[in-house]
Amino acid sequence: MRIDIWSDYVCPFCTLGERHLARALELAGREDVEIVWRSFQLDPDAPQESTGPALEYLTRVKGMSEEQVVAMNDGLAARAAEVGLEFNWRESQMVNTRDAHRIGILARENGRGAEWDERVKRAYFTEGGNIADHAQLRALAAEVGLDAREILADETVFAAEVDEDIALARQIGVQGVPFFVFDGKLAVSGAQPVEVFTQAMEQL
Repeated sequence: MRIDIWSDYVCPFCTLGERHLARALELAGREDVEIVWRSFQLDPDAPQESTGPALEYLTRVKGMSEEQVVAMNDGLAARAAEVGLEFNWRESQMVNTRDAHRIGILARENGRGAEWDERVKRAYFTEGGNIADHAQLRALAAEVGLDAREILADETVFAAEVDEDIALARQIGVQGVPFFVFDGKLAVSGAQPVEVFTQAMEQL
């Protein structure tokens, strides 16, 4: 079985959905699964340089009230904790994820897609890292056995592949992430519970 996953590194729902999928695969005893990680940017206009933590960014740039931001993210943090993710949203830096996705293509080509996805999301959600900063990205890449120096020195490297992933998402009607496609036949959208992923596999 092949599962294509469109996600963004700053999307807490993506991690929730991915953890639920992993649990469904574990319960089903499925080890014959190829996961293909695909790029998607929730906010392609997000700044390259950090403009402050999530609370400040969402209130100033997105026009949300402080009460809305706190309620939304506290709720997400509680849900994240249920699947073992520590979401320190007050420390998260709202930045552009394009360079991280370009390294994600390198990770995909080297069979390290899952490791890269997990490491970048932990850096963003738990450690308050700036996942657009090149020094931090090089260090994170090295941790999963990747050399990102050439990619970060030239913004055209793997840019076309990122754009192709995003264009394919639009072509098949993806409007938000996470988005899962099973064997190119069946789609599951959103951070669905374990049971939904189990049903999808049974249906196939």
